[in-house]
Amino acid sequence: MIIGSIVGIAALLALFVFIFINQPAFGRLPTGERLERVKKSANYRDGSFKNQHETVLMTSQQNRLVAMWNFLFKKVEGLRPDQPIRATKVDLHHLNRNEEVLVWFGHSSYFIQTGGKRFLVDPVFHIASPVSFVNKPFKGADLYKAEDMPDVDYLVITHDHWDHLDYHTVKELKDRIGKVICPLGVGEHFEYWGFGKDRLVELDWNEKADLNAGFTMHCLPARHFSGRGLTPNQSLWASFLLEAPQETIFIGGDGGYDTHFSKIGQQFPNIDLAILENGQYNEEWKHIHLMPQYMAQAVKDLKAKRVLTVHHSKYALARHRWDEPIKNAENMASHDSLNVLMPAIGEVLQLSK
Repeated sequence: MIIGSIVGIAALLALFVFIFINQPAFGRLPTGERLERVKKSANYRDGSFKNQHETVLMTSQQNRLVAMWNFLFKKVEGLRPDQPIRATKVDLHHLNRNEEVLVWFGHSSYFIQTGGKRFLVDPVFHIASPVSFVNKPFKGADLYKAEDMPDVDYLVITHDHWDHLDYHTVKELKDRIGKVICPLGVGEHFEYWGFGKDRLVELDWNEKADLNAGFTMHCLPARHFSGRGLTPNQSLWASFLLEAPQETIFIGGDGGYDTHFSKIGQQFPNIDLAILENGQYNEEWKHIHLMPQYMAQAVKDLKAKRVLTVHHSKYALARHRWDEPIKNAENMASHDSLNVLMPAIGEVLQLSK
């Protein structure tokens, strides 16, 4: 009787998990021609994508369950702000197309307008996790919604994690996006969500796409991982470099420090702006997120004239104080003499200055 009850409960749980992870928001793993292309990638080995150097995701010496318990329940002073985040609302629909601007929306979502073209990077305006009660945004950091976005020429997705690829945002923006630029394998999610293949620019590391009119997008390495469900690393993660007529912009995505920063700096010696992650780091996953002690070195490796740090001020995805990344950026400016941009959420940054 008891065994039968246990089996029944286990079956119900398995059914729940199956139904849950088969929701459209989880996307779809690569199939068909895309899967064949994935398998031919030099970065795909032994059934999954790999980083350039061996990368341990979790370096904790603790028991995994203990580490997870501490992450979820250990109290951290200042994990979330007591007051609403500093933010401003501007009408992006009426921006002059000739302006060279960038607008950051908190975490890793931002809008770039340069050379008359518009790029929207990793927009997350709904939820940054599979369930709505996890990863709630800070008060004030959720000022912008999908309807506030103007039509964009290119949607740029650096990888398929939930805090960078938001199904609900993508569905709302679908008819206002020209094309999607994403790493190899991520295009499967977009096809599953109703995008035609002709709207996808899907790149492997060290591939580039000519976007015409003097625009080129380079797909470059990052040290991270991917996955929206139970099967990790079936799509690639990446950084990008946008060469535009007036600006050269490095779009860092997520990832830990490694030799790729210096190689990118050597390959592209005229980076005007580097956008790097700064936040949601932890010693226990120090190889897959950029730790504070390596941020300044990454900027120097890239030889970037200016740097904007992102991946902070919206969610508490790690156990540091919410404002620690802001202090990291201030320290880079004061101690390392770097040109660090520190806009409020929603503030219009003039790229030409």
